[in-house]
Amino acid sequence: MKTIVVVMGVSGSGKTTIASLLAERLDCAFQDGDELHPRGNVEKMRSGTPLTDADRIPWLRAIGRRIDDWRARGEGGVVTCSALKRSYRDLIVGNRPDVALVHLKGSQALIHGRLMARTSHFMPLGLLDSQFATLQEPGEDERPIVIDIGPEPATIVGAIVRSLAERESG
Repeated sequence: MKTIVVVMGVSGSGKTTIASLLAERLDCAFQDGDELHPRGNVEKMRSGTPLTDADRIPWLRAIGRRIDDWRARGEGGVVTCSALKRSYRDLIVGNRPDVALVHLKGSQALIHGRLMARTSHFMPLGLLDSQFATLQEPGEDERPIVIDIGPEPATIVGAIVRSLAERESG
């Protein structure tokens, strides 16, 4: 069984950048979870309206299906998902012990600055506060790999790869 990783965090934490580099380093598939959002969700976020839990369920199930497809084929993969609540992570990681959860963690000020510089994403800056308010950091029982987003992406990816290797050997 190859490694499957869910890279989580609030918008602007670097999920897409880190996950795509991680997938390249692990030589496995990459899936931007945002691409699995139903069109209505994207339009809602673009208009500045936070998604409800009901809005997120079809999206989370689509991510879970992608993970299960990789697992069924014995392939590795890296997928991004904000996964802000425990209930969301239960749907996408849940009882899949072979799926690792990586939480990209940074201060609201740092992420705010990153979002101010971003020009090509549907998630408006105004929703950052709601993301931090919604965020339920993963508990120890979820066995998260918690990574500070301050360093350069290559350093972050290296730390994740080391943590994954430690997990597999221990």
